[in-house]
Amino acid sequence: MIDAVGPAVDGGRRPVKRVVGEPVEVEATVYADGHDRLYVAVAHQPPGARGWAVVPMASTNPGLDRWAASFVPGEVGLHRYRVLAWVDHVGSWLDGTQRKLDAGVDVSSELLAGAALLEALAPKVAKTERPALAALAGRLREGDAAAVADPTLLPLAHGGLKAADAEVSRPTLEADVEPERALFNAWYELFPRSWSTKGPGHHGTLADVAAQLDYVASMGFDILYLPPVHPIGRSFRKGPDNSETAGPDDPGSPWAIGGPEGGHTAVHPQLGTVDDVADLVAKAAQQGLDLALDLAFQCSPDHPWVTEHPEWFRHRPDGTIQYAENPPKKYQDIYPLDFECDAWRELWDALLDVALFWARRGVRIFRVDNPHTKPFAFWEWFIAEVRVRYPEAMFLSEAFSRPEIMHRLAKVGFTLSYSYFPWRQTKAELTEYFTELSTPPGVDQFRPSAWPNTPDILTFQLQGAPRTLFASRAFLAATLCPSWGVYGPAFELADNVDAANGKEEYGASEKYEIRDWDRNDPASLRELLGELNRIRTDHLALRTLRTLRFHHADNDALLVYSKTPYAGPSVDPARPHQASILVVANLDAAWTQGGFLDLDLAALGVDPARPYTAHDVLADRTFTWEGSHVYVELHPDEQPGHVLRITQE
Repeated sequence: MIDAVGPAVDGGRRPVKRVVGEPVEVEATVYADGHDRLYVAVAHQPPGARGWAVVPMASTNPGLDRWAASFVPGEVGLHRYRVLAWVDHVGSWLDGTQRKLDAGVDVSSELLAGAALLEALAPKVAKTERPALAALAGRLREGDAAAVADPTLLPLAHGGLKAADAEVSRPTLEADVEPERALFNAWYELFPRSWSTKGPGHHGTLADVAAQLDYVASMGFDILYLPPVHPIGRSFRKGPDNSETAGPDDPGSPWAIGGPEGGHTAVHPQLGTVDDVADLVAKAAQQGLDLALDLAFQCSPDHPWVTEHPEWFRHRPDGTIQYAENPPKKYQDIYPLDFECDAWRELWDALLDVALFWARRGVRIFRVDNPHTKPFAFWEWFIAEVRVRYPEAMFLSEAFSRPEIMHRLAKVGFTLSYSYFPWRQTKAELTEYFTELSTPPGVDQFRPSAWPNTPDILTFQLQGAPRTLFASRAFLAATLCPSWGVYGPAFELADNVDAANGKEEYGASEKYEIRDWDRNDPASLRELLGELNRIRTDHLALRTLRTLRFHHADNDALLVYSKTPYAGPSVDPARPHQASILVVANLDAAWTQGGFLDLDLAALGVDPARPYTAHDVLADRTFTWEGSHVYVELHPDEQPGHVLRITQE
């Protein structure tokens, strides 16, 4: 009997998520009637392979019949795996015979029975192994009891077990394996029109962004994300702070896509050209950056599709096209597409062509606007079609919606998703939420990305907040989650001015106007963000969510957690800093906080009988500790927390 095979998502109907080099740790409950021993293995198959590799499973809890083993996927694609189990007749014979030998019982008959078992297996083992198997069988027939203890006997016998004779778990499970960048990444969002090299009052271009990539790269970010770069409609254009009246020079919202210059495959003339996008991709790569573009599948009233394909839009009874609404908000400058219209096939194909258009120009990462308002079936088809052509393509879901909807989007193909991090602020909230994210089933199906802010979100916590609170939120996002991001320069400059409308919105929102940012402000958090990204890059433990463990502190203003490298055989021992990381975060951005920690030393890999070293890689300070009970004190004006590399000689 093979039951409870995992990891599995929706009983195996959906693949689990992994990246190259991230182990798939398979567990199963396997048992049989009687007292025979079992031999259990995981069979796994890389994409495109015809054969299966077999890894023996070990019994982890005999009383509960639990077995476990792991394999490490080494390439991108859909990997398959299943559990095989046999009654281990040779192992059962060996176990019984050894017990009789230990008790001093005559085993003459047992030795003959063992010889017969090995001789029956001979045709099934590899030809190169048959002489050794025959020699062992001969020794048993001659009454050589020492052959029972020969360490090669059981492995030779197991080599004769064939998959055709095994019980096989059903269904065959799958792991969707993506590049490591899908799990471990740091995003930086900017509006190109605010990055002019000519100074205030000028509209920035893609070429201006290309000329200033060193600013983003210097902070250690590896994904540069741009809001829509397409022509912006003139009809019903929004003015500053989403006002319904725009002046002649107001640039409008980039999400009101489309104008006489073109639609989703065109570039706003003031930003540049399609060739400038390709050039930015190439220049970003030289700085270690991937370029991500926004996929916002909606149109302004001036989009060419409105006149060319009116059937792709939802109409009111009077025949006019329905604009977007989120009562009481009205978005007269945006027409939603009707994904379930009669011409849905043509619409879906056109949207696929948009993604492929940009992919052909080097873009492999897309941030998707409001995917939860479009059909799940569309995304499942769309993402699969893109990844057939570009297997390394990544999709970030911007769905601040209900948990089941966010998880369903992950199941149908989204690489990762924005999370509830902006609104998880207390020790209890952060502990509960990230425990859920870091344990099955969530960790196998949903990859969160932690962003303290976005152009749409200035949380009440950050409104009017001091610089130290922005530092605290960056510290938490970067160390809790393998994927994080900021909307800048608003974040590093600690823009805390809200729209004064009782909502979590920026005042003078960059969504509706060009901003002049003083990126050389000495109060900028630029240096801290760079240090956090450097630490993340240098420490394997911070590249995973799976080993996150929370530790006790007697002060609710201190959040304490650790991570260890989630390392498989593919991890290069020469890579730096494979030590455990212990993080102590001060959640109070105003006052010094101290307290005693009760550390789970086993989770840190520390021998409690010996001293150990805790080196703060953020402040470059070293502490020598003994035991699990230690005291820490943090001053928010000095640093938001400790990032401690734990070592023990």
